[in-house]
Amino acid sequence: MTDPRLPATPDTIAVYADLNCAFAHVGVYRLHQTRRRLGLEGKIWFDLRCFPLELFNKRVNYRPGVDSENAVLSAVEPDAGWRLWQGPDWTYPVTTLPALEAVQAAKSQSWHASEQLDRALRLAFWAQGRCISLRHVILEVAEETGAVDVDRLAAALDTGFARSMVMEQFHSAENGRVTCSPHLFLADGSNLANPGMALHWVNGGFGTGAPVIDKDDPAVYEEFLGRAAALLKS
Repeated sequence: MTDPRLPATPDTIAVYADLNCAFAHVGVYRLHQTRRRLGLEGKIWFDLRCFPLELFNKRVNYRPGVDSENAVLSAVEPDAGWRLWQGPDWTYPVTTLPALEAVQAAKSQSWHASEQLDRALRLAFWAQGRCISLRHVILEVAEETGAVDVDRLAAALDTGFARSMVMEQFHSAENGRVTCSPHLFLADGSNLANPGMALHWVNGGFGTGAPVIDKDDPAVYEEFLGRAAALLKS
């Protein structure tokens, strides 16, 4: 039986992640930077998958927890793009499901369109303080990428074209099969959860305490993309 977590072809890396997860923001940024540095753009693609924390936890992703991660991880990878939320509380995103759906819908256009929309939505939330729960904001961000056909994306959102993909990916990740955001998979079954990072929480867990990074080894991204490149030759 085919493992639904694995990418269909060796030229893609499956990336399970949520959009309002700071660790995923770091991970996706490092994937893009490492791919560029290794000269693998156009050869290796990122299949951005949904790891919707709100469905796993059955609650909104607590803003205090997100803010505490922001404060720590912005120092780990400052160029990824960060800013503490500046707007009123009632403008804070209550869900990432519509934005996750949009990233899936963009795959019908190209891997490039999906990747660029995913990265732009992360920047919209983390660096620009925009409410990516809202349809018009998602479409504005898509327009700004220059890589997405916005009319096609709007039609896909309005018909629910990719909604089932969100739920299929959520179900493929359940029961500990995907352990966190981000979790990467190659076609040969190799995988990395929160690549290169180990942490613990002090003074409480997510939403009450603060994360402490015990280990951070960005070199694992180069090793993982190198393995992906090797699969293309095997």
